[in-house]
Amino acid sequence: MPDHYTPREMLEKLVSFPTVSDVSNLELIDFVEDYLAGHGVKSHRVYDDTGLKANLYAVVGPNVEGGVVLSGHTDVVPVKGQAWDTEPFKVTEKDGKLYGRGTCDMKGFNALGLALVPDMLAADMKRPVQIALSYDEEVGCLGAPFMIAEMAEKLPRASAVIVGEPSLMQVVSGHKGAIGFMTHIKGFEIHSSLMHQGVSAVMTAARLVEWLRLRFEENMAGTPNDIDALFEPPFTTLHVGVISGGSATNITALDASFSCDIRCPASQDPMEWFQRYKAFVDEVEAEIKAIRPEASITVIARDVNPALKPETEGAAETLARRITGDNGSHVVSYGTEAGQFQREGYSVVVCGPGSIDQAHQPNEFISIEQYEAGEAFLRRLIETLKE
Repeated sequence: MPDHYTPREMLEKLVSFPTVSDVSNLELIDFVEDYLAGHGVKSHRVYDDTGLKANLYAVVGPNVEGGVVLSGHTDVVPVKGQAWDTEPFKVTEKDGKLYGRGTCDMKGFNALGLALVPDMLAADMKRPVQIALSYDEEVGCLGAPFMIAEMAEKLPRASAVIVGEPSLMQVVSGHKGAIGFMTHIKGFEIHSSLMHQGVSAVMTAARLVEWLRLRFEENMAGTPNDIDALFEPPFTTLHVGVISGGSATNITALDASFSCDIRCPASQDPMEWFQRYKAFVDEVEAEIKAIRPEASITVIARDVNPALKPETEGAAETLARRITGDNGSHVVSYGTEAGQFQREGYSVVVCGPGSIDQAHQPNEFISIEQYEAGEAFLRRLIETLKE
């Protein structure tokens, strides 16, 4: 007999896998694959280069066009250093809330979709549900593009994609795009009393960070257009999160490095901002090489995540609004794989249970009310696919 799980039981099962982004997610993928196979649903894996992580996608129902993709990520953020009052990888119910890492972001949505697979199969749907589970979303949506490309090539085209990130079941039609990158400066060591003969990697890094800060100040002072005004904040942000360098107070630093992310509203392209930054880097690098040819600056983009742009009469938005009754205009500043699906020609919205305020937090939770709202949404979706 195939395994059956209630939505609560499936959530407990998924949360029990500690799929922090720096470890393998294959134990969870094995479970999902076996569970789907038990119900006669064949799934497909798309591995990363190491073979230690995998995306998984599957078609539940008829293998025809016009279905709906339910997309979610399998990885969670770390719990190390956080003060938890409950066991992070065990679901604990308290005061109408289900606590545990990933309950909100976003194993709750995944669990609902998987738990309802038997209902989907019994419903005689005319159009399918395509399940899409990705790896490494939390470190830059790194896994999803490989899966999306394969789905677009090998599966009948779905009419809509619903990315189940926590949105309080509001229909989100847009989110910011982002690029993350590392900058490494190689200087030339010399005693600080003769610093004019050397190159300080730390002081060079400070120039680059200041350029980023000034662009942020300019953006904050500007007047947003109608699309950008929907976002909070309604402008492009440039943020340096980690910086390191130097070896001694009286030696010009040989090395320095820092990480940065640039997040843009849907009307702007993060790559254009990255190229502007690179142009300034080239100017500074020419200056330090004129002092010491050994000096250099290397910039490496870690991840690029396109924005989700609001669609005009988009199929996904129309469907989600019909099911939820939500007719408001909603955009968010966090990123998802939604823009990556949209880039491949899919119509996409973000709509899932829970509040983003709980994501990544110690004592992460999803309210039972929200979890039940998510279940009701998917049950109404199944009815729609029978039409």
